[in-house]
Amino acid sequence: MPDPRAHGTGSTPSGNPAAGRRAGYRRPMTTLRVATFNLLHGMDLADGESHPERLRAALADLDADIVALQEVDRHQERSGGADQAAIAAEALGMSQWRFLASVHGVPAPVSGWTEEPPVPGERRVYAADERGEGGPGYGIALLSRLPVSRWRVRRFPAAPLSLPLRVQGRPGLTRVPDEPRGVLAAVVEGPHGPFTVLAAHLSFVPGWNISQLARIRRSTADLPGPQLLLGDFNLPGRIPQAVVGRRGRGAGAVRWRSLARVPTYPSYRPRVQFDHVLGHGIGPEAVRRTEAVRLGVSDHCALVVELKVG
Repeated sequence: MPDPRAHGTGSTPSGNPAAGRRAGYRRPMTTLRVATFNLLHGMDLADGESHPERLRAALADLDADIVALQEVDRHQERSGGADQAAIAAEALGMSQWRFLASVHGVPAPVSGWTEEPPVPGERRVYAADERGEGGPGYGIALLSRLPVSRWRVRRFPAAPLSLPLRVQGRPGLTRVPDEPRGVLAAVVEGPHGPFTVLAAHLSFVPGWNISQLARIRRSTADLPGPQLLLGDFNLPGRIPQAVVGRRGRGAGAVRWRSLARVPTYPSYRPRVQFDHVLGHGIGPEAVRRTEAVRLGVSDHCALVVELKVG
């Protein structure tokens, strides 16, 4: 039985797992490759800048079938006005995707975000055919190479407080207010039937993130299984499974399990796992491979899990 905690690197002579995939690695049809990546609006840590082409190249290296992204910019000046969810979709060859704007507006140094004036009919969830619409936003995205028959969104309010945090590109600690959060859910039509994928970026406020994760767990009962929950939970190590791993009521209830235990943060020397892939109705025996991939942008590694299907 494969161990989901094993850190498979897929190493090549160059030491770059992505290079091996580009060189001709092909997954069998019985394998599903999923990934979650906090892309820090595509910031390159070398120069503190966000360049669309660097982001495109980094995301193409994931070569995944389903991808959850966090800290995604849409039409922000700091990232060149790019629609980063659309860039990801093009890089990965995915036509099925949604971007959920947690906030509409532009980043402000102290207050966190400055809301844009309300736009009549402003949408906060965008699809591929709405490229170029709406003002600047920031949030999460969920993308799939497989057909999606149904989408669902759930929102959480921001915690009513701020915390001193280390912010990339700033010295010392910066007091940062929390942001509204959200969850994207997709019912995906797989080769052996439908399954559900959820993508989330949870609060950094202790306790608040645990509450959000527990609420996600309680809200998935009517969605088809098996289910996958991907994202940056701002919770380290085994805590997410402890929150959602309790069995539900009934003798046949199946608990959520962590499918990868790999440090993902910071990208230049991973020591902590904030990024997670959880499964409901999917056990450790389905895990073929896990890896934390440094992609050249962001202070997080991407977490990649390959699963046996069928």
